[in-house]
Amino acid sequence: MVRIIDAQFIVSAPSIKLALPADMSEIAVMGRSNVGKSSFINSLTNRKNLAKSSQTPGKTRLINFFDIKFLCQEERMMARLVDLPGFGYAKVSKSEKKQWQKSLTEFITDRSSIRLFVHLLDARHTNMPIDQDVREYLQSIKRGDQEILEIFTKADKLNQKELSALRRKYPDALLVSNLKKSGIQKAIDKIFELLFFKKCI
Repeated sequence: MVRIIDAQFIVSAPSIKLALPADMSEIAVMGRSNVGKSSFINSLTNRKNLAKSSQTPGKTRLINFFDIKFLCQEERMMARLVDLPGFGYAKVSKSEKKQWQKSLTEFITDRSSIRLFVHLLDARHTNMPIDQDVREYLQSIKRGDQEILEIFTKADKLNQKELSALRRKYPDALLVSNLKKSGIQKAIDKIFELLFFKKCI
């Protein structure tokens, strides 16, 4: 079983130009505002307040960088987690929003060190056009050395009938609940496997 044994906040970049050098394999975590991205990162790293959530959905426009350390048997492996701004609810002017999205798109497209995109989706709302747009966009820009992992958050909000329906639609779905901490280990295992091309027994 793989574990994340250390996680450290490094820096928040207010612009693409101030991002860290692309010198380490990176996991880009993205999702629409209010999907539970900060809570997911905190659950993943077992750190209560590592990622701070904004009280106003869509307000945060920083790219946050965290260094994380995996332990697989006796081997320690480093990676960088990149927390991208939530999309969908930003209360800014149209011109500012357009420029911000342009910069973010350039970062995602051109960042050579991103090896894995983790796209978080709300398990209660799986058919939102904005998520479909992101899904299609990531597929269109994905390089041969990159992977995409979809994870459904807030699984504890679904009843048994809704869970069954979601699993029928997405047979390989990874479901997590940050509240109940369910599915987190499976998410860590899958992220490790896709990032380092190996399973930790």
